[in-house]
Amino acid sequence: MITASNQDINNSEISTKPSVILQFLSQLFSYLFHPLFIPLYVAFFLIYIHPSAFVGFSDAAKKSTLIIIVLNLLFFPLMSVLLLKAVGFIDSIFLKTQKDRIIPYMACGIFFFWAYTVFKEQSQYPSVLVVYIFGLFLSSSAALLANIYFKVSMHAIGLGGWLGIFLLLAYNGSMLMSWPLSLLLLIIGLVCASRLFLKSHTAIDIYAGLFIGMLTQIIAIKAVG
Repeated sequence: MITASNQDINNSEISTKPSVILQFLSQLFSYLFHPLFIPLYVAFFLIYIHPSAFVGFSDAAKKSTLIIIVLNLLFFPLMSVLLLKAVGFIDSIFLKTQKDRIIPYMACGIFFFWAYTVFKEQSQYPSVLVVYIFGLFLSSSAALLANIYFKVSMHAIGLGGWLGIFLLLAYNGSMLMSWPLSLLLLIIGLVCASRLFLKSHTAIDIYAGLFIGMLTQIIAIKAVG
């Protein structure tokens, strides 16, 4: 009886290890590809990997562009969330409820529109960057409206926008996008599966987020591109 009991305990411990590993990996993917980080990844790709998007820009100009993007699309939205938590307007910085997401969506929309205006007014910046940032503003506005009805996935919205701008680059033929798109599709699969595994969202939340992200980039292309 003791031996059988010990064996059952050992089997139970072994069976829980995969779930612990999956839990860790799901959290890791969710943090690495948080929607606030995605614009930084897109900008880095355009500035340092794409062969022609920032051709003619000096190293200093490239760094300056990246700093502007970090400040407007990452730092200020992040600080807004932290300040909202500090003054008690939201319950969690992870924005787990629809109520918590209302003001952050509005704040992000303001910062995204400001960044779009800054880059649009300076004609030296490539149109693909301007289009992408305007798409971010549209996606934050669409997310605010969708939030009235359900908790759409912010991760999926960010990934959908990322996919939308990469498809634009592939369509323009300015770069062979086979490996970037393949890598991005893998990332999308891993992150979306992680959000489902963590039970942070339903499948509808994920699909709706991807649709909103891609659609707003298409609208941005038609409006600005």
